[in-house]
Amino acid sequence: MAGVLESVDQRTQLVGENRLELLMFKLKGRQVFAINVFKVQEVLKLPNLTLMPHRHPVVCGVTHLRGHTVPVINLSMAIRLPPIEPTQDSTIIVTEYNRNVQAFLVGSVDRIVNMNWEEIQPPPKGAGRSHYLTAITKYKDEIVEIIDVEKVLSEIVPFTTDVSEDVVVPGLFEKVAHKKVLIVDDSPVAVAQAKSTLDKLGLQVISCTNGMEAYKLLKSWVDNGEDVYEKLLLVVTDAEMPEMDGYRLTTEIKSNPALKNLHVILHTSLSGSFNQAMVQKVGCDGFLSKFQPDELAREIQDFIQKEYD
Repeated sequence: MAGVLESVDQRTQLVGENRLELLMFKLKGRQVFAINVFKVQEVLKLPNLTLMPHRHPVVCGVTHLRGHTVPVINLSMAIRLPPIEPTQDSTIIVTEYNRNVQAFLVGSVDRIVNMNWEEIQPPPKGAGRSHYLTAITKYKDEIVEIIDVEKVLSEIVPFTTDVSEDVVVPGLFEKVAHKKVLIVDDSPVAVAQAKSTLDKLGLQVISCTNGMEAYKLLKSWVDNGEDVYEKLLLVVTDAEMPEMDGYRLTTEIKSNPALKNLHVILHTSLSGSFNQAMVQKVGCDGFLSKFQPDELAREIQDFIQKEYD
């Protein structure tokens, strides 16, 4: 797979155009799966694997890459399919999510495809593996299942939605208790994490599963003559979503005269300096890496103090 990944700079050109690149791969059967190339650092043969005592059942062990110890996750097993047996010929996809690096053991890597987010659809309700999917698409008449990696990792790595006591400014959230925060994310796990944190701060939450759904909701309020700024405190949006991504959602909001003053925070598991560039390009008011409850609280508090004090 040497050379299969283009440079970050080249891939970044797709972002903001409602486009993405998917790395397609297989596990044990014929089904094709995918993850966003932006999350991928490299694809390589499995180096030496070290077994660790008391490891999570879906973690094969750890490997050492460039001076770092990286856990290797049996992805097939993690999404409740038969496990892949690791061998010296096995392939791993090294990824970075939420500032953490991990490798996924897969059966084989196929190719990278360039797609439009409009071609990416939510998984059908009732689908057997939909519990671990954020979306599906079609490529050459084959169904491609896009894995909800945040869901996978949440079952392996413990997380908290609590905000540290010394972070919260007493009485601050009471000023905006009548307003709602709009959470836009296609991962139910991510929505639940953010909602739990905001609930503890006394903030009301409404959610949408993608940018298109969110923009239609906002526009319906405008069309009905509702005061969006009185109704909504701010928008917290993921970057990657079916139909319309968070960058395009932000662009649409900021280009609509009735919505342009909404405060939009990009809340994403994508890592890297390109995100800061994209924040400036599309006009986001803030950028946060998932999932850091204290940082989310601070970002919202800073906005409230600036706008309402």
